[in-house]
Amino acid sequence: MAETIQGPTDAQAPPSPARPLGELKLHPFKSTVFGNKRMLRVWLPPGYGDRLSRKRLYPVLYLNDGQNLFDPATAFGGVEWQVDETAQRLIQERRIEPLIIVGIDNAQENRIREYVPYRSQDLSVRAVVGKRYPEFLFNEVIPYIHKRYRVASGPENTGLGGSSLGGLIALYTAIMRPKHFGRLLVESPSLFIGDRKILRDSARVKNWPERIFLGVGTRELGDDAVKNQKVLDDVRALAEILRKAGLSGDRLEVDIDEGATHSEWAWARRFPDALAFLFGK
Repeated sequence: MAETIQGPTDAQAPPSPARPLGELKLHPFKSTVFGNKRMLRVWLPPGYGDRLSRKRLYPVLYLNDGQNLFDPATAFGGVEWQVDETAQRLIQERRIEPLIIVGIDNAQENRIREYVPYRSQDLSVRAVVGKRYPEFLFNEVIPYIHKRYRVASGPENTGLGGSSLGGLIALYTAIMRPKHFGRLLVESPSLFIGDRKILRDSARVKNWPERIFLGVGTRELGDDAVKNQKVLDDVRALAEILRKAGLSGDRLEVDIDEGATHSEWAWARRFPDALAFLFGK
């Protein structure tokens, strides 16, 4: 297990976006599982539409909270992750192979309900439906993407990730559907939900993705040192569970981001390292 501590704080913005060369496709999407609508945002790498690439199949990374990934106009607080610019740069630098990235929008007012799989006294929402998220992903989203795009199959070509509650539900989905994902991105996960039940469930898992990137800031909850320490303790507890399950340094990257808060800024700044680790050559 590799654990890094880095700075500076997330008050420093990520690098300015490069000129986007990929293509972003927007798909209005209706879910039968949840009975609502959302947008799927599909980023295609440079060269996807070229004649010589017509038979090429691409790895795919599914990311929750799709609104925050590509466009400041839709991102929370106007801060996007710069996913397309980052992926483009890493591809151009030959640090990763070209891949498809799918942003799955959250359900806005139903976001908490859909991203929480356990009942929790910590939330005002009681009727959570997060246990249905794996069904939504595997029965609806993934088949929709595979039908329309040239996606390579197999866990080694399939990733999932998210931040905060989106990171929680990504972790839960990987637990419930083992052997389906080979790459997992878990940023600032809300591990406290349901009296930390996700940690107990994680301890029983034998089959984890081949590579997992786990990121957290040291100031997730601002200046509250006690609460910040609890967040760090939970993330380190998860890392220890993964280590005991056999994930060594080449499979697990733990990024303790000094001074970083619970914010799109922090997740955007860590995304280049995460993507390079998960899909690097």
